[in-house]
Amino acid sequence: MTDATRSPLDPTDPVALASALIRAPSVTPDSADALEMVARMLEEHGYRVERLAFDSDGIPIPNFYARIGTQGPNLCFAGHVDVVPAGEESAWSHPPFSGAVEGGLLFGRGAVDMKGAVAAFMAAALRLGPPEKGSISFLITGDEEGPALDGTVKVVEWLREKGERIDHCIVGEPTNPAALGDAFKIGRRGSLSGIITVKGVQGHVAYPHLANNPVPRMVRLLSALMSAPLDEGTPFFPPSNLEVISVDVGNSASNVIPAQIEARFNVRFNDLFTIDTLQAEIRRRLDTAGESYELAFVPGASQSFITAPGPFVDIVSGAVEEVTGRTPEASTSGGTSDARFIKDLCPVVEFGLVGQTMHKVDEATPVRDLTDLTRIYERIITRYFTHFA
Repeated sequence: MTDATRSPLDPTDPVALASALIRAPSVTPDSADALEMVARMLEEHGYRVERLAFDSDGIPIPNFYARIGTQGPNLCFAGHVDVVPAGEESAWSHPPFSGAVEGGLLFGRGAVDMKGAVAAFMAAALRLGPPEKGSISFLITGDEEGPALDGTVKVVEWLREKGERIDHCIVGEPTNPAALGDAFKIGRRGSLSGIITVKGVQGHVAYPHLANNPVPRMVRLLSALMSAPLDEGTPFFPPSNLEVISVDVGNSASNVIPAQIEARFNVRFNDLFTIDTLQAEIRRRLDTAGESYELAFVPGASQSFITAPGPFVDIVSGAVEEVTGRTPEASTSGGTSDARFIKDLCPVVEFGLVGQTMHKVDEATPVRDLTDLTRIYERIITRYFTHFA
């Protein structure tokens, strides 16, 4: 790559890079030019880039894996450049794909989740250059905010097939509740969704003996399901939580007993359960109601995981405290992320920006947070190779 063909954008400037990424309207599953922009810049700085497209739903989804260095240890930074839709664009104070900077804030869809972090860890790695011993890699996807069928999960499969070793990984999801340095994630709860269906016989409400109302039976089933907490939590996780999110008979009439009723639920569970043991517990509870029912679990359940405290966790925590002056909480709260796939390869920790505006109108991050996050990633890299290389 000659100087004449290099990008005019300085990728070591996280604010300029994040703004440029925001200007690429990469609403999932269309990563627009954002993913290729990052891949090209890494190639310009000596990284070997493997462009990987997967197509399980008829739409090719681009991803890439980039690495510099051939020796271990291999420290990977993982993230996504796809974003959720902007919603009503007229409600934004700045156009959602403008990447505008005003009043010390960088505005735009993806500023927090998570083009800002992608820009920060790229800038950090390129400022420091390749490590003397070991490797730095990037796993970037265009399929995190959507179904996540052709993104990180497929790249992880590809890495395993190729025998590519990643020793530790940082995911740049927004992890801080209120201020940079509040928290980093050392694990995530699992997620399991299900559908309970109870069938009856439709009829006139004035003649219930000619019908079979499924609603009271569903009430008894849900009562049995939620009669007691699933558990009391563990040292690293809060109690598992089951929420009924929908109960529907599809009935618009006031004088008709419905033919069937359906209830949907989701469980966010800790490391006391596996997917299999949780499914068994749900069936056991439903069976105690003594009612007939059908139960289907929704595909795509994720297992809980934890990265145990140790040198890697200490490196991340120490770097955060050094830059921000805060000792971050080691958290396992929140929803799912692509860390649930990466944990099958190596220990993984998540640390990114403040998440208060993610997915909202006027998503924005303070410019100061973006520059401080870059400094934190720089210190993580330096500390990591000092300890592990």
